[in-house]
Parts: sequence; structure tokens; C-alpha cells
Amino acid sequence: MLRILIIEDEPLAAQRLIRLVQELRPEVEILDTLDTVKASVAWLSAHTADLIFMDIHLADGNSFSIFEQVTVKSPIIFTTAYDQYAIRAFKHNSIDYLLKPIEVEELAHSLEKLAQLQPNEKPPALDLKMIMDTLQGKKPDYQRRFMVTSGEKIKSVPIEEVAYFFGQQKFVFLITQDGRQHIVDYTLTQLETMLDPDQFFRINRQFIIGFSAIQNMVAYSNSRIKVDVHPAADIEAIVSIEKTRHFKDWLNR
Repeated sequence: MLRILIIEDEPLAAQRLIRLVQELRPEVEILDTLDTVKASVAWLSAHTADLIFMDIHLADGNSFSIFEQVTVKSPIIFTTAYDQYAIRAFKHNSIDYLLKPIEVEELAHSLEKLAQLQPNEKPPALDLKMIMDTLQGKKPDYQRRFMVTSGEKIKSVPIEEVAYFFGQQKFVFLITQDGRQHIVDYTLTQLETMLDPDQFFRINRQFIIGFSAIQNMVAYSNSRIKVDVHPAADIEAIVSIEKTRHFKDWLNR
């Protein structure tokens, strides 16, 4: 059972969110609905949740101040009316964001993203400084290079040389544009938070694709998209059903 805390100071918005969540996941338990920073800090000091939906502006202040007063380990989905540039920071420092008014398709995607976390895998840590820097107009500092090993040698691969990443069995591989393959010590979920979303997109549970690696795209079964990449991949690069619309938006950004 998924145990959910809702932090939202608009009663109608909270009620609608609860209704949509219960329609998608009837088995969920709504632990509480809070509308202030003070109440949220008190609750989180004594309880935990499997997932938190969090509005940005609460009745007594900005919800980011919660993180300055209590450690929050639960995955977070922000609900916000901020513009796209600010939203990008939330997307890459939390499980996801929902732009108000919340659409059921977006909510379903967010819950699916939570479900994609592997057992015992922690969600990406919330980087409050990065979020605030982005809100103030500063560009997030995405990963610029990856340290890898090649035999007995250690080298640093610039992000410009990376074509894509894929996971297979217990390993995650970095593939360079010249076809070299290296194991990296990150999960795909962690990599999502580290990579520039303008250049990289996670098309399914196993694959994060770089825009420069895309050679061709064709329609696939069940409204999915098959992507031909260069260098050729060891596994098929197929955009999952729940990612298809977001992938198209990414291509058209």
C-alpha cells in the first residue's frame, strides 16, 4: 500500500488531488492533508510517508523552508504553477512535478516514475540550493564529465562525447560517440538528475538517450517509438508508452 502525505493550502486543489490519486490507485492511504509549513515540519518530525505531494506556496510561507527545519527522506512530487524554467529544477531534484491544474495523465506519469525506482533504491536527493538558484535565474550545474576505467587506466569522458546510457542486469553502461563502452557507478535514476534535460531523455526503464545519438525514428507497436541510435546499441531503444508524449515534447522543445 502506498502511504501518501499531501501538503497543499488550497482545499479544493487538495480534494481534487486526492480524488485523482484514488481513481488511479484505489489502494493508497492518505495519511494527512496539511496546509502550513509549521504543521508540515511538526508532522514530518514524527512520521514518514511513502510519497509526498507538496505545493510551493503554503498558508504561512514557502514550502522550501520545510527542508531547512527537518530532514525529508520521502520521495516528493511538487505541485506548482511556476513557469517551465523553474519546473525543470523540480523535475530533476525530486520524483517529478505537477503543473496546476493537475491533469490525470500527468499524475499517472508521476506515479509510474515513482514505481520505476528499483527496490531499495533511494530517490534522488532534493538539492534545495539548485532549485533556488534556478528560480533566481541561474543555470543548473549538470554533470560535465564522467570518470571511467579502461583496463588498468582511468580516464575522464566529457559529456560531449557521451551518446547514451543503458542498464543491463546489475550494470549501467556509458556509450561514447565512437562506440566505446564503460561501466558507471550510478543508477539510471541518479543519472536523470545529473544530466542536462535538453540533451538527454530517459525513454524507458533501461535507456537514457542523448539527442546527438538519434539517427532515425519509426512508429512501433502500441503507439510506441523505436529509435535507431549511433553507435548501435546492444538493446533496442524503444520509447515506452507512458514516455511517448513526453518524448515528442522533448524533441519539439
